[in-house]
Amino acid sequence: MNWDFLFGAAVAVFIFMNLMFVVALRIKDNSIVDIGWGLGFIIITSVGLLRHGQGESQWLTFALVVLWGVRLASYILIRNRGKGEDFRYAAWRKEWGSSVVWRSYLQVFMLQGLFMLVIASPLHVLFSLDGGQLGWNVWVGVLLWFIGFYFEAVGDAQMMAFKKDPANKGKIMSSGLWRYTRHPNYFGEAVLWWGIGLVAASGPIWYAAFIGPVVLTFLLLRVSGVTMLERKYEGNPKYAEYVRQTSTFLPWWPKR
Repeated sequence: MNWDFLFGAAVAVFIFMNLMFVVALRIKDNSIVDIGWGLGFIIITSVGLLRHGQGESQWLTFALVVLWGVRLASYILIRNRGKGEDFRYAAWRKEWGSSVVWRSYLQVFMLQGLFMLVIASPLHVLFSLDGGQLGWNVWVGVLLWFIGFYFEAVGDAQMMAFKKDPANKGKIMSSGLWRYTRHPNYFGEAVLWWGIGLVAASGPIWYAAFIGPVVLTFLLLRVSGVTMLERKYEGNPKYAEYVRQTSTFLPWWPKR
């Protein structure tokens, strides 16, 4: 493991998340942290590329992370524009009361920065390698990345188009990729990071490249992704029917 890279990435993420926190304080909207999610990984990858290696697989991974991070940040920025603070962060703001400032700093911005560094374990492994040649694992990993990117990007686009149509107000999105999984965007994000993990899985500590994908998949399934979003729709009979028919995470044919 390249500890120098880990330290440099940690410093860069710490500075970035502090800047995001200052902006959030000013506009009173903690949900801007979601915009910073993809951008934070671009910063981590940039630190690695500039300071610790410029092999073929490292340049390739940099391009993949930039493409993913810019698309995700742009999508969230457009989706949230003019809508105020996301319901999750608004609920926490109300719950935290007078302690909202320091709890937002630690439990939203610093915690997300920590998760970034953990989930970026494939990058820590990748930038510990000399050269970073394009072996079979790289090409299989890139294929996985493109599958995941397709599910996340197309799923987001389909949901945005659905919500823009006034005729869909009060309805549940159940077409396109959303017909086969209730969370194609979360599934896609998990898969693309498993792809990056496979790209980085070389050298004596190859197994460490999969720490990040494991943690991310757990978070998406049990903490901040699927669980939290589905709790929002508890008691909605239309969503209950959608749940009965549609796979939670892994894409599968809907039940009749």
